[in-house]
Amino acid sequence: MKKILPLEEGDFYLSPEGYKVFTEKYHLKRGYCCESGCRHCPYGYSQKTNSRDQS
Repeated sequence: MKKILPLEEGDFYLSPEGYKVFTEKYHLKRGYCCESGCRHCPYGYSQKTNSRDQS
């Protein structure tokens, strides 16, 4: 079971539509890619190719 991290200031912001958008800081703190195509994914995942950038 994956550990749930408490949200801190700077981990997300609200989009104009009211959705939580997680920042690169949060993704790095979490420590893995969820492969959901997150807007600020620091792991280079692309939903179009279903792969991560290996560079």
